[in-house]
Amino acid sequence: MSDWLFDLGNSRFKAAPWHPGGGIGEVLAWPHGADALAAGDASHGPLPRGRRAWLASVAAPALTTQVLTLLRQRFEQVQVAQTRAECAGVRVAYAEPARLGVDRFLALLGARAAGGDALVAGVGTALTIDLLDADGVHHGGRIAASPTLMRQALYQRAAQLPAGGGRYREFADDTEDALASGCDGAAVALIERSLREAAARLGRTPALLLHGGGAPALQPWLPQARPHPALVLEGLALWAHANGDDRP
Repeated sequence: MSDWLFDLGNSRFKAAPWHPGGGIGEVLAWPHGADALAAGDASHGPLPRGRRAWLASVAAPALTTQVLTLLRQRFEQVQVAQTRAECAGVRVAYAEPARLGVDRFLALLGARAAGGDALVAGVGTALTIDLLDADGVHHGGRIAASPTLMRQALYQRAAQLPAGGGRYREFADDTEDALASGCDGAAVALIERSLREAAARLGRTPALLLHGGGAPALQPWLPQARPHPALVLEGLALWAHANGDDRP
């Protein structure tokens, strides 16, 4: 019976099998929402079953509870990851560590394992940016709306604006392209400024690690970025190991 890692975000639910000491396997994803998770979809089917599961969640408490119920029906043991002041060589900047989202925290653990200084940018429902130095010290970060959320907010307040579509152009000559360029460009600009400020603080330029469902759309405009699509799940494996939950 296998062990599994689960990442419940605000937009997607991801999972990967885990072999302690051997890394994580193929990352799977399901539609958001407990009903969709229980039913599964055509590509991945229902949730797997196994002996142990670890869950990281930043979703609403009600959905987290529903997902935990589903997991407990399928696994003998279920553990929920929590942010800690120190873990796996990372020391968080927050005076109240519990206020740092567990997804950001786990991404920092994954970045620490990659080695060196890192600016970690997660592009999901929110855009999160965190600076971690080579000694594992977290210097804090930023939270902003992601390009997707910016588009949704504009559409909700001005329904004549298209909710999607368009392509990035420096100076667009139609509304769809202007919206795509403005929202993607705002995220790219914030990441680029954070990278400059990080270099000024550390005296050297950190690696830029990019993860999250919206990361591929920004990658062309951030050619120096290293894609790490499974960074949160990788950090969750490290959290489980650091908390003594990786015993066979």
